[in-house]
Amino acid sequence: MPYSWRFLRHLTARTECKAWRVRGNFRVVSVTLRSVVLLLLAGAFGLPPGAAALTVQEAILRAKPAVVLIISQIGAEITLDCGKGPVSVSPTPFVETGSGWLVDGRGYLVTNAHVVDPVHRLPPWVTLELKKRAIEEGCLDPELRARSLPRGQRSGVEERIWRDVADRAMATMKIVTSPSITVLLSNGMKLPAEVKKFSPPLGLDANGEPLPDSGRDLALLRVKDGVYPALTISTKGVQIGDSVHILGFPAVVMSHELLKKSVSLEASVTSGTISAFRQDAIGQDVIQTDAAATHGNSGGPAIGNDAALVGVMTFVSLSASGGAIVQGFNFFIPATDVRKFLEGTGVHIGESRFNAPWADALTAFFNGDYPAAAAKFARVNTILPNLPDVGRVLGEAQEKVKHPPPRPFPWPWIALGVTLVSMGAYGGILGRRWWKNRFRILPTQVIGLMEKGLSPILLDARSREDFETSPLKLPGALRLSPEDAAAGRINLDADADSRQVIVTYCTSPEERTSSAVAHALRQKGLRNVRILKGGLGGWTNARLPVEAKSHLPSIGLEIYKNLTLADVERRRFAPQQLIFKEGDDPRGEAYVVHAGVVEIRKRFDGEDKVLTTLHEGELFGEMALFRKSPRSASAVAVDSVELLIIKSERLEWLMRNHPQLTLEIVKRLSEIVVATDRDRSDQPVR
Repeated sequence: MPYSWRFLRHLTARTECKAWRVRGNFRVVSVTLRSVVLLLLAGAFGLPPGAAALTVQEAILRAKPAVVLIISQIGAEITLDCGKGPVSVSPTPFVETGSGWLVDGRGYLVTNAHVVDPVHRLPPWVTLELKKRAIEEGCLDPELRARSLPRGQRSGVEERIWRDVADRAMATMKIVTSPSITVLLSNGMKLPAEVKKFSPPLGLDANGEPLPDSGRDLALLRVKDGVYPALTISTKGVQIGDSVHILGFPAVVMSHELLKKSVSLEASVTSGTISAFRQDAIGQDVIQTDAAATHGNSGGPAIGNDAALVGVMTFVSLSASGGAIVQGFNFFIPATDVRKFLEGTGVHIGESRFNAPWADALTAFFNGDYPAAAAKFARVNTILPNLPDVGRVLGEAQEKVKHPPPRPFPWPWIALGVTLVSMGAYGGILGRRWWKNRFRILPTQVIGLMEKGLSPILLDARSREDFETSPLKLPGALRLSPEDAAAGRINLDADADSRQVIVTYCTSPEERTSSAVAHALRQKGLRNVRILKGGLGGWTNARLPVEAKSHLPSIGLEIYKNLTLADVERRRFAPQQLIFKEGDDPRGEAYVVHAGVVEIRKRFDGEDKVLTTLHEGELFGEMALFRKSPRSASAVAVDSVELLIIKSERLEWLMRNHPQLTLEIVKRLSEIVVATDRDRSDQPVR
């Protein structure tokens, strides 16, 4: 019988109460690569069933056959005198339904104490309800039939008759009750049960205080010996957020007018998560879940994704107004308390001759081995016949044997093959990279050698063109052209037995030129030859010091340090050729004088005036980019000139990422501003 704290207070405060008709029972209250390979091997070769987690469907199917419907019924033979002599009446029995679960395959099961409480202790309110039903059926109904009045048509007449007969009938009434507990398995088997251990439900008095006999609300029942499914009880702790599945027989499903009555044979499943850990009114632990539950789920198991029991449903929550169930706030007794309750009872938790064959059959089924699964399900069906879940999966397995589904694409093998190929490819790449870099050395490692006093010999191995066009070199570097190295013209202060490190560098892609020179040196017997990784560009990118082959302004030195000349466009101009004209669109370009001399001219009063003369390494044309305006002056090549073209985007990137270059540009612009102010101050005031 469903009840709440409010309902319990109502029962203890009054001697008369109204029992419910047959309804569901429920108490209520307000990566690494290695890991990938191991996983793929596990999927491809199939680890033992215990090695992998169960799917939710398999976990529920493992547990479901052990869930049972429990019916507590109190019938009665009542003799009473309605005023016309004694009559005997067998009123409609008082019936409670709830859920339970087999914990031992020999025939032990667990449910809530309040599910079987009306039968086990026969509380006074149940006897009172049976007496009231006897008066209605033995006195009231015959009198209404005699007057040709159906029940409920004239309430005043019914109340008058009730007053006339109730007191006399109650005074003379003799009652003999016949309580019984019936366990209904999902295959339709009905088994009488007896209570073996009982811990009373938690009750409250009219003041909301716990009753003295309040307990853990658990009952252990026993049915006749046999082979039954059984649930194991989890020994692992649960955490907030863990998945939980509630199995039971909710009354709303059992009494649904649109469903077949046979639906009561199968447990329903609702799923959710653990949402909180609480304590009841006497300090006992309860676990809160948002999995849906209602009247009739009392005593049902709450299982985890491993099919083991994590708790026993005990109560839900009612709204403050109207008493409707508020879903999302349901509570179950923890598995640890269930184990403690079963201590000393002789129960073998989770042991059953049904469980292992059932689990093996499900494993074969979910692994896709349908012939083996069908044979195993057929064997299970002989152990405990006609279980609906067994019949359903047996039929499905047999159908798949007759009509095999398309074989799934062998993704595990494909993934394993791809992984092995990838490993081989990456291994080859790493091997080639190691082979390529076995003689290479980083700029910071060169500095480390210098700091240790080893004084490596730095060789400038750039091609003739690269050497002549770049004004920079490493400090103290010696020149050895690729042509001289190939011809054997090598003149170094190091012999074959020398341990002194020789470092070659260049500016060619992938250090091709310095690699060729290093190879020539090793052929000459010099063993300790290394190649500077990244070449001159890698050195300057590491912001290490460089030397200029000729005098360069500081701004030019910073620009050359941060440019890769092979990637920069170059333009050549003949003597007196116009580079750009005053008023031209800048076209997003600035320039660096790489060779030659450039004059910046501006026209005043119809005559050209030379504002400044620029030499190698000097930057010009950038002001139009900054101002986003036409050229403010003209640029003319004085002699043969070669310019490096720097696009506006590249110049902006260089300034954002190289503070020293930005500082040099700011210094230069400051000098231009000062010079302009000086020229203006020299003009007479009019």
